[in-house]
Amino acid sequence: MNVCIVGTGYVGLVSAACFAEMGNNVRCVDVNPEVVKTLEQGKVHIYEPGLEEMVKRNYAEGRLTFTTNLAEALKDSLFVFITVGTPSRPDGSCDLSYVHQVAREVGQNMEDFKVVVDKSTVPVGTADQVRAIIREELQARGSELEFDVVSNPEFLKEGDAVSDFMKPDRVIVGTDNVRTAELLKVLYAPFARSREKLIVMGIRSAEMTKYAANCMLATKISFINEIANICERVGADVRDVRMGIGSDHRIGYNFIYPGVGYGGSCFPKDVKALINTARENEYPPQLLTAVDEVNDRQKQVLAQKILDYFEPQGGVAGKTLALWGLAFKANTDDIREAASLKIVETLLDKGMRIRAFDPVAGENVRKLFDGDDRVEIVDEQYSALEDADALAVVTEWNQFRNPDFARIKKMLKAPLLFDGRNLYAPNIMGELGFAYFCIGRRSER
Repeated sequence: MNVCIVGTGYVGLVSAACFAEMGNNVRCVDVNPEVVKTLEQGKVHIYEPGLEEMVKRNYAEGRLTFTTNLAEALKDSLFVFITVGTPSRPDGSCDLSYVHQVAREVGQNMEDFKVVVDKSTVPVGTADQVRAIIREELQARGSELEFDVVSNPEFLKEGDAVSDFMKPDRVIVGTDNVRTAELLKVLYAPFARSREKLIVMGIRSAEMTKYAANCMLATKISFINEIANICERVGADVRDVRMGIGSDHRIGYNFIYPGVGYGGSCFPKDVKALINTARENEYPPQLLTAVDEVNDRQKQVLAQKILDYFEPQGGVAGKTLALWGLAFKANTDDIREAASLKIVETLLDKGMRIRAFDPVAGENVRKLFDGDDRVEIVDEQYSALEDADALAVVTEWNQFRNPDFARIKKMLKAPLLFDGRNLYAPNIMGELGFAYFCIGRRSER
């Protein structure tokens, strides 16, 4: 089948590569000619395991092409996927200007029947707006071309997006048109060989499903972080509590790992967007508001532990923190809404210096703090420790899970470790001679 995908971010590029992998002809559109040039050279501008190899292979075999020309990409394409960004405005609402612009250009350039697919994360009612814009542009041309607009939200985890697309739990399609539903069923059939995965529902229900899913997962994270903070104060161990509640199949173990709070491009934005939608419809979303507030507070927990430890020693001013992990989670270079940035900003404000390492996100943070000599991004894990006053672990990269503790102890000024991901056991860290602070568990002083 012929597919046009507008936008080459995480969702767009992963979708394009995976559709091409299944034998479809995919035209990928981006407004930035430099991005298109980079992709044609076989280089992927985002870090996602397995994606670059898939892009290179399908481009070389002619199933995946890139262009800045939407009109050209629309020709012969039955499906037009909108996968552009929907960033948050200051009030938490979604900026739909990019989605609207794509809809406008589709209406101006389409020459035959199209199925326009909203795959960007958008508020309830966006498909109706897209439909109205396309119809308006067609009317301005004096055209009565037939088209349909559907909602097909993505459920991809950064760091495992290729696998999620190739082996989805479900494929949500929002449409009231039986013919359109059948067309999407054919397109997604190769991804559902073992069982039926397509769930067809109303457009607004599909749009709402995306937000409901991400807000549910965000709620689980904020819940376990709340429990962790209480555990610290009452002498309980959140690891044991997690095992106890996770064994209940109604709760499960997924997304109940305590830590430094959720980040990335989805959960923070989507929680705020649904809060905004609820308020616009005169409903006070108390639970979602609490989820958001707990997460904002959790991003400061590790920084506060560091400040509290050094307060009796005259504070953190002039001291250096070695920091492992800058991405909002492992297996991505995404630093959007990352807890690491909140921690760094808080400690910088108090006069502390930061020397940080991340296996893939370091360059993104280096650009962010370009010219700020208080922040040094190093290219080797252990070099971050040289003459530092403490080590903080913020992202759960595999290479941090079983490090050389003797080397860490030797390189730090004092054996002091703040673990924002509970990667290590407090009793073992105590036996190794570390002062050790974690989340929701007994600390070793």
